[in-house]
Formats: sequence, structure tokens, C-alpha cells
Amino acid sequence: MLLAAAPPWHEASTSVDVPGGKLYGTLTIPPGAGPFPVALIIAGSGPTDRNGNGPLLESDAYKLLAHGLAERGIATLRYDKRTIGQSAMPGLREEDLRFEMFASDAVVLVDHLKADARFRNISIIGHSEGSLIGILAAERDSNVAGLISLEGAGRDPATILVEQFREGGASQPVVAAVAQITDRLRRGKTDALIDPSLFMEFRPSVQPYLISWFRYDPAVEIEKLHVPLLIVQGTHDIQIGLQDARRLKSAAPNASLLIIPGMNHVLRDAPADRAKNVATYDQPTLPLSVQLVPAIANFIAGLP
Repeated sequence: MLLAAAPPWHEASTSVDVPGGKLYGTLTIPPGAGPFPVALIIAGSGPTDRNGNGPLLESDAYKLLAHGLAERGIATLRYDKRTIGQSAMPGLREEDLRFEMFASDAVVLVDHLKADARFRNISIIGHSEGSLIGILAAERDSNVAGLISLEGAGRDPATILVEQFREGGASQPVVAAVAQITDRLRRGKTDALIDPSLFMEFRPSVQPYLISWFRYDPAVEIEKLHVPLLIVQGTHDIQIGLQDARRLKSAAPNASLLIIPGMNHVLRDAPADRAKNVATYDQPTLPLSVQLVPAIANFIAGLP
């Protein structure tokens, strides 16, 4: 019987103190002495964990990304955001959660990596909602050497949320209700009269968080950055579109823009057909889109 070869990387669990508790994550470190360039991988929205999985999602996208980068000599730290996975923080009430907390946590993690002699040239890879979190963190922390926006929104979150309901097949009355709720939240006002069918998305306890999130326009924020930028967008992403990537690029003309034909939101090559595309969200053995890891690795390797 042949034994499987050991992977060309080492993984270790880690934890970092932040206000209110601890963040838990996984360091993936290439072989050798280092110091290695290192990337902080920030997950997308909802209960998505450090590996790219959640209650309705099993993609292992971030785990595969970390392993692919390690094969190219790049270390990574992927982590459970506060309230997610092992970073549950039971003492933090949902109504007290704010979007800025995620950006502050990312800054703490960047500084944690900066203090580790094994690493150099810290970059941020923010996927989906994690793109905006990464942008805000890079604004605040001069230790960030570069940022990769991976399937990141280029328009305000409220607009995209309404669009996602519409494109997902919601009825016109439901789309109208979502537009009404998000408009109110965008103006900083909560809404206690929630349609029961929308309660999970807009329950009163989550509305303060949504208000804090909706105030940010990713294109406005990315324009403030003065670090090398790589914007990556797949043509078959049914959640974030090419117009988002192009709006980010327009706001940051010096950024590199990579459009990957056929790549979807979970970083796989997928059909344009919506049902077949969504089916890939629950297939962790599917490889990542072939262009993705080399492009990110080359960008990180070229950081000054």
C-alpha cells in the first residue's frame, strides 16, 4: 500500500486577542527557513468560516487558496471572523456588532503577522465582503504591502443586496420590500415591521450592523489606498458582477485588473447556468480556477 506524500506546507492553529475575545485561525507556512511573504485571507459575508464553509456552503475555497499559495512559497493566515466558527464570542450581542469591528480585527491580525519574524511583506486577500473589510484595514494600517480584492463589490452593499434578491428569483413584491427596507437602513433608520419571509435577513437585532455596513461605498474607499492593488473577478460570478470590478478599477486606476473567464463566486470554473453554478458551492473537491493562484502568487511575489 502506497502512503500519501506529505503536503509541502505546515499548518498550525493560532489565536489572537482582540477587544471582546479571541480570533482563531490557521497559519499555513511553506517549507524552508523564511521569512516568507504572507497574506491575510478575509472571508466573505454571513457565517463563512476560515476555510470558506458555512451551514449552506462547503467549498473549502480559502483552504485550497492557502495550500496553493504555500506551494509557491507564500504563507497565509485564514481565520474565523468574530461571531463565526471558533471565534464565536458569546458575550457579544448581535445588536452590538458593527462592520468596523471586522476591519479593526483585520488590523490586529496584520500587526500580529508583522511581529512574527517568520513573515515579511504582508498582503490582504479579501473575498466578497472581505474585500471591503480588507480595504478599510489597509487604509488604517501602514504595514499592509498590497491588497487583493477577490470577487469584491464595487457598489454600495444595499444596492447589491436588492440586486441579489432580484437575480435570485424573488418575486417583485419581495424585491420591492427589500428595496424599501434597505433604503430605510441606508438612511440610518431601523425598521421593526419586517415581512416574516425576510426576517432572517433583516431581523431587528442585525439592523444596526447593516446600517454600519451600508454606509460604505467600496469604490470611494479603495480610491484612498496607496498600496499595490489587484482586482480579480470571474465572469460567471452570479453574486458580484463585472461592473463591480470595473467600478473598483475606475476608482483606483493604478490597480491591476484580472478578469478570469468562467470563474464563479466560490473561485471555481462553473457554467453560466444559475442552478449548475450554485451546485459548485457544495463541491469542495473541485479545483480552484486554474488562473487564480498563479496570478495572486505573482502579484504578492512582486510587492516591493
